[in-house]
Amino acid sequence: MGTDVSSPLPLPLFQQASHWFRRARASLLGAIPCSQGCCQCCIGIFPITRLDALELQRGLDTLPSAHKLTVVARAREQIALLEAAYPILQSKPGLDSLTDSSIDDMVERFGDLPCPALAADGSCSVYAFRPITCRTMGIPSETNGMVHGACTVQTAVPIVRLSPSLRTDLHRLAEDEAIALSTLHSAQLESDDELLLPYGFV
Repeated sequence: MGTDVSSPLPLPLFQQASHWFRRARASLLGAIPCSQGCCQCCIGIFPITRLDALELQRGLDTLPSAHKLTVVARAREQIALLEAAYPILQSKPGLDSLTDSSIDDMVERFGDLPCPALAADGSCSVYAFRPITCRTMGIPSETNGMVHGACTVQTAVPIVRLSPSLRTDLHRLAEDEAIALSTLHSAQLESDDELLLPYGFV
């Protein structure tokens, strides 16, 4: 998949996501075990947006040539696995035409694939350019009054509730992301909003 990295990006959106995470983490009083080198949430594929893909391409362009080629090669290997299992992705890598259950099946089936940008020491090779999902990952979610850890690492730690104002800010971030995607549609031919993570690197 070719990506036009010359298109203008809503950079404040990514900064907003990182700022939200820092505020949310501080509000939870040290209950979040996320730290450098912890990469539990970097294993497994997941959907990203076209905005994320553009940002990942910007990140790849900052890497030394050999390192960039290594990351892209890993992504291509994963794409080959995905397309062998789901041939529809060969002609249409976007996810908008697929059902939620189909996407969930893909994510579960390839849940052991590490992010192509994951380094041997557990760090992210394109950390400053990571997707919004990565920037907000780690904060516990709440459903029907029950708080759930964001990953398996959090199952044994005390989880403090996120404040209503921070939850509101997260919804506002999602709304801003939708607006930015709508703007991107008017500048590019691709109509799908989402694609699986490995496609963002090629």
